[in-house]
Amino acid sequence: MKRNPERFPLDFTFQLSDSEVEMLVSQNAIASKSQLGGSNPFVFTEQGVAALSGVLKSEKANQISIAIFRAFVKMRHSLNQTNDFLERLMNVEKAQIQFDNRLDELLNALDPELLKPSKGIFFEGQLFDAYVFATELIKNAKSSIILIDNYIDETTLLMLSKRNPNCNAVIYCNRMNAQLQLDLRKHNEQYPTIEIKSLRSSHDRFIIIDNQDLFHIGASLKDLGKKWFAFSKINEFLPEIISRL
Repeated sequence: MKRNPERFPLDFTFQLSDSEVEMLVSQNAIASKSQLGGSNPFVFTEQGVAALSGVLKSEKANQISIAIFRAFVKMRHSLNQTNDFLERLMNVEKAQIQFDNRLDELLNALDPELLKPSKGIFFEGQLFDAYVFATELIKNAKSSIILIDNYIDETTLLMLSKRNPNCNAVIYCNRMNAQLQLDLRKHNEQYPTIEIKSLRSSHDRFIIIDNQDLFHIGASLKDLGKKWFAFSKINEFLPEIISRL
């Protein structure tokens, strides 16, 4: 190679690193690193092997060149197979992404109200589950909440404070004592106003969301989860309920 420098540009060879030499030793390509004379060897690239075959004329050199060329061919074939596999894998990933996007579009297109239960029952001890159920109804209201409940306290007011700022709230109950008046005044000084009106003709609890959905609730909001209670959406009675308020 040194006698024919014009045939061997710098990029036709490169020097092995320590880790690459260790790999050759571990794969029995060389017996030990000491055989290298204390320095890491230079090796030929595929172009370097082609240039080498043009200057070496012995039969042994020709056999080695042919063997190395065949090794390069096998390596290239292996790389092509790997590239084909990676391309197929990328196609699978693209198909999965497209499927996920279509699924998201489908779920987003569904009416969220259809995914919510229209009736159910909570048992004693399900305090948090019942609380989440009620507060989700309140949070989903866009314009108005009407609560019919004869037993309210600061807990009820706190739950209603989770509604949207532009959502009006009215409570109908059959009595309003001094403590409730104080709680209401303190609440309204900090949060959007809640109005309380008198209604003596109702025994059960109802909540109306945006004048569109009417829920019958078997317990007062402040007591949800303490004992068994059921809820159900009864929109067919909504016009009559509103007309009687």
